[in-house]
Amino acid sequence: MVQIIRSLYKTVIISSLAFTANLYSDESVEEIVVKGKVLYSDQVQSLKTPTAIIDVPQSLSIVTDEDIRVQGMRELGDIVRYTPGVNTSQGEGHRDSVVFRGVRSTADFYQDGTRDDVQYYRSLYNVEQVEVLRGPNALLFGRGGTGGIINRVTKKAQIGEQFGSFDIGADDFGAFDFAVDYNTSMGDNTAIRINIHSDTLENHRDAYDGDRIGFNPTVKIQMSDRTTLDLSYEYVDHERFIDRGIPTLNGKPYEPLKNIVFGTADVNYQTAEADIFRGILTTDFSETSKAIFSVTSSEFEKLYQNLYAQRYDAADNVAGTVRVDGYRDPTERENLIVSGNFVNELQIGGATHTLLVGAEIIDTDNKNERYDSYFSTTGTDREVFNLPANMRGTLDISSNAAGVATVLDFTSDLNRRTTSEVEVTSFYIQDQIEVSDNLMLLLGGRLDQFDITVADVKGGTSQSREDDEFSPRAGIVYKPADNVSYYVSYSESFLPRSGEQYKSLSSSSAGLDPDVYESTEIGVNYDITPSVSLRASYFDSEATRAAKDDSGEEYEVQGLAVDGYELEVKGQVSDQLYVAFGLSKMDGETSDAGGEPREIPDMTMSLWTTYQVNDKFGYGLGVTRQGESNISNNKPGLVLPDYTRIDFAAFYDISDDLTIRLNVENLTDEAYFPHSHSTHQASVGEEVNARLSITSRF
Repeated sequence: MVQIIRSLYKTVIISSLAFTANLYSDESVEEIVVKGKVLYSDQVQSLKTPTAIIDVPQSLSIVTDEDIRVQGMRELGDIVRYTPGVNTSQGEGHRDSVVFRGVRSTADFYQDGTRDDVQYYRSLYNVEQVEVLRGPNALLFGRGGTGGIINRVTKKAQIGEQFGSFDIGADDFGAFDFAVDYNTSMGDNTAIRINIHSDTLENHRDAYDGDRIGFNPTVKIQMSDRTTLDLSYEYVDHERFIDRGIPTLNGKPYEPLKNIVFGTADVNYQTAEADIFRGILTTDFSETSKAIFSVTSSEFEKLYQNLYAQRYDAADNVAGTVRVDGYRDPTERENLIVSGNFVNELQIGGATHTLLVGAEIIDTDNKNERYDSYFSTTGTDREVFNLPANMRGTLDISSNAAGVATVLDFTSDLNRRTTSEVEVTSFYIQDQIEVSDNLMLLLGGRLDQFDITVADVKGGTSQSREDDEFSPRAGIVYKPADNVSYYVSYSESFLPRSGEQYKSLSSSSAGLDPDVYESTEIGVNYDITPSVSLRASYFDSEATRAAKDDSGEEYEVQGLAVDGYELEVKGQVSDQLYVAFGLSKMDGETSDAGGEPREIPDMTMSLWTTYQVNDKFGYGLGVTRQGESNISNNKPGLVLPDYTRIDFAAFYDISDDLTIRLNVENLTDEAYFPHSHSTHQASVGEEVNARLSITSRF
């Protein structure tokens, strides 16, 4: 039945993209778009004027497409670097991975509010704005979202407008990128918009390269005065080298190894291909009620294969050797997500209630394999090799450290082969109550029924689990003036025992309850001027989760407690000066051992300023600082050192329609290590590099 629905849905979208100009002839309706000041969910669900972020009882940051252009951002990690309360994780060199308030995630990513949890590096070519929400977000986004989420809002067709742009850029590593954005009306009631991009990837590390292609046509159809249909198809085709970083020695990344890549150009690579179809139908029943219905169907094929440093100790340092390990991991996933929301405004007594009622159904089929590396000389997945004599380049794995020829393959040692079926049914309700002009209450909850079956094809067994979880959300917003709000909020979320990617479910883990995350937050939002805002918050979060004990055989209940504060000041200070400042400081504790958790820097700070010298020329300066952080839980002697990075930008308007930009990253050529997946996998930060880009609008 699911396959039939997918096929019908794809047929509808493809047909609409081809013949949309002849479908309808009603008048278009003006659409409200407030870039950078409104969350996508509030914009879509708004009945009149969307809720401004000053009235949202939650820490959040919004980065617009123009911010991305000016700062030369190429991926989500660049945005995270300039956002308080979050920091990057390595993602094993093949996926976006973000630490939200001390919680690492590779799956809490969304596109237009819809789950996008496959592991890959997401492109920014079709982004209108990127929203970083901090704290548990289960009510609107469902399971996961335990420390926060990132939502990419895509560019959509605009009726009654014709415009376009193209961007070309290249840097001194040899990377090249090209993107086109074109919108045109096809009658009074229909518009089509096409975004295309192609990237050639290069960086400072030997053997690193890759290609990314993206194609995203969208259609908007005004079916009547009250009903609008948005259709979208996106094709993704990515390939890149996987770099797992360098080993540590004496408790920190060993800098003499920074020019060595612990893998080979032929072995270490990742591919991802996807087809993503989406349709959103919006109907305004009246000025006080509307409904939104959306369907998303996606198919992903993902493969990553790599070698990495598994051991490097004092003896290896003397001998000039390293022990490596590796694996090959292909995944196929099909998602069907159907959701519907109804928004209604009611007057009860002297209070105005904006009631949101919704439901969501998710059907996911996942196939995954894991092959361990196999070396002919050891008959295992590990082997010892010599480091390059000049301490630069990739490893030579044709012979081991003893000089004996060895053969590596990724087909002899099957670690696991699983198929997973996931069905999620969710119901949620939220009431935003305007008690008075100064006081607003937010109450809501979400009930998720999460049903998963994982078949161990290799072992011939199968495990299932069904969870019914309720996630509440509550907030109070007090506004002593129109430009100031104080708030306090509480929220919860959960993560099922199958983890983020549904790859495995053992008999022991199938008997355990989901991980539960809860957070309390107090904060203030202050519009200092109409164009400058301040957001400050203090949060206290706690997680209860099950993890394997030291033996690796049994599970024990562990916990993670994180508290801290965040500050963000952003806006146009004057006609010439723009400032975006972020600061966060967090402390954490693993409650099972009372130790220090991984990947929580002492502090993070970012500052970006642009100064418009005259009508044509301007420049920007950025500073990011990340404090010392632990690489692993409860190992305070194993750390990533603190670092400061300086970025620079200059831009010149050759004409009203043509802009040239220069972006320089790591201006002082600081040697730094931004993140590490585990003990011997510390990423080497990019060296100084310059990128020249041109934007033409037509």
